Amino acid sequence: MTETRARVLGLVVDEQTRCVHYGTPLDVIAIKFACCGQFYPCHLCHSETADHNATQWPVRSRAEEAVLCGVCGHQLSIADYLDAAVCPGCTAAFNPGCKLHTNFYFES
Repeated sequence: MTETRARVLGLVVDEQTRCVHYGTPLDVIAIKFACCGQFYPCHLCHSETADHNATQWPVRSRAEEAVLCGVCGHQLSIADYLDAAVCPGCTAAFNPGCKLHTNFYFES
């Protein structure tokens, strides 16, 4: 089964959702923003290209599929992403440093 690739907005620089702000080999996710339901590679891309302010996903939304693996297109729930080191769809490693920025996207 092939994953359907979600549209990713912002300053994307490659097909695996890396952007001008985060471009290491491990920067392969995009986040669906709670405010608009659109995927962006990072909070800076959203800030620079969206016409509105970002809002966090509330804690009660942990089951929402809001994280996209840029390698295979698999979508993860917020809860699954917060517990994952790799994509459950393709085992691509996620950047562990992204955990430092979860407050931009998700309430704690």
